[in-house]
Amino acid sequence: MLILSLAAVLPALAGCATSASTSPSAPYFPPAGEWARKSPAELGIDPKALAAAVQFAQSRETTRAVDFSDQEATFGSRLGSMPTERARTNGLVIYKGYVVAEFGDTRFVDPTYSVAKSVLATVAGVAVRDGRIAVDEPVGKRVTDGGYASARNAQVTWKQHLQQETEWEGSLWGKNADFIGKEAFGAGERKPRALQAPGSFYEYNDVRINRFALSLLRVFDQPVPQVFQQQVMDPIGASNSWKWVPYHNSYVELNGKQAPSVSGGTRWGGGMWINSWDMARLGYLWLRGGAWDGKQILPPSYVKDALTPSVHGPDYGYLWWLNTKGKNLPGLPSNAYAALGAGSNTVLVSPDHDLVIVWRWHAGNAAEFANKVIASLPR
Repeated sequence: MLILSLAAVLPALAGCATSASTSPSAPYFPPAGEWARKSPAELGIDPKALAAAVQFAQSRETTRAVDFSDQEATFGSRLGSMPTERARTNGLVIYKGYVVAEFGDTRFVDPTYSVAKSVLATVAGVAVRDGRIAVDEPVGKRVTDGGYASARNAQVTWKQHLQQETEWEGSLWGKNADFIGKEAFGAGERKPRALQAPGSFYEYNDVRINRFALSLLRVFDQPVPQVFQQQVMDPIGASNSWKWVPYHNSYVELNGKQAPSVSGGTRWGGGMWINSWDMARLGYLWLRGGAWDGKQILPPSYVKDALTPSVHGPDYGYLWWLNTKGKNLPGLPSNAYAALGAGSNTVLVSPDHDLVIVWRWHAGNAAEFANKVIASLPR
């Protein structure tokens, strides 16, 4: 597994040249298979400060087991496969659309855990664009597979799924939404509590997110990974190395064939396995308001709503972590936001700085690295 040293990073920071020319008013969009680089000097960045930020990021390796041997103790019994090992900490810094720093093995395809939730929010944006869903509408109006048949679940809306406020009741793929039991849920188990009315209580709950993913499959009448590839990843020039791995038992009949229903994380195995470059493209799509090189992939109104905090969540939008209260990403602007996954795996976006940071397998809050990068940027 390749881990680039700081000595290898510094020449890249100092000497990268761009292969693209754009006007100041036209954002650069990387074509498939490449991403233009610029040296710090070209963009007014302090090279020493940026190098120090990268050195800090490299020094903050996660304590998560390299061989994933801590998976079941942390999350409970597995439903899907896991790799035999992960990469070491790695990442990218994208400023004004250009790569200004890279460290570690950024092409290693790894589980990104709950960053997949923000991917699901992206797929839901496509569904809104195409008129397949309306966020305030009850899911059961269009999804009639029995998952929303009870009086409680019939109240659940798409927006509540996106904000993790459904209080959906039931089991899916062998896991109950009550999250009770150490064998099933590991250190993430919770104590019994009374359910609240849908839309009145926030709970981070992967069973409900997996129900959301299955519901998206139903309205697209197509596996979600296919939708994501055709409607998002291909248009933004992503690689074909990523994969969205289902659980062993998360298959449903679709048009006479078995189709995989995917998860919103890797809590119980499977999930989105992806490299840092493709994660950066996803973050850059959101930074550009859902547009990519003249094509509006996500509706601007949906992106705005997705980055607006819910009433009951901990500064949470549509499956994105926000910073409107300055607590989730300390020191960053109030409009910064992030996709966060266990490990830690992070895609951080700061619109005020025209900045996207991918930082994988790190310890500590992603804002620690981001603040150091921002300190290197021109004032």
